[in-house]
Amino acid sequence: MSMKRDKRLRRARRTRAKIRELEVNRLCVFRTPRHIYAQIVDPSGSVVLASASTLNTAVRSAVKNGGNVAAAKEVGKIIAHNAKATGIERVAFDRSGFRYHGRIKALADTAREHGLEF
Repeated sequence: MSMKRDKRLRRARRTRAKIRELEVNRLCVFRTPRHIYAQIVDPSGSVVLASASTLNTAVRSAVKNGGNVAAAKEVGKIIAHNAKATGIERVAFDRSGFRYHGRIKALADTAREHGLEF
């Protein structure tokens, strides 16, 4: 593993430990250069309650490229809609050790605008 990835995973572990103490649903975000993925996981960490990604057909038809801010905003909108449909209003934001800017920030802000609280 690379040093950069190790640092990111260390930050992620620290964040997840804190979220585990809170015992709330968490909105996990993962990004690759080509795609961005979001899942809402229950407090035990074993059940995915809602999910969205740039691989979804709804997102693919809305945006041309999955690795940009526009795609992240679309995923944020869909994950908030899926959460509302499941009855989830509050989550803890798990950015998986990624810096809070760019696509991660766009996804979080759009999810907040569409009614998800964190």
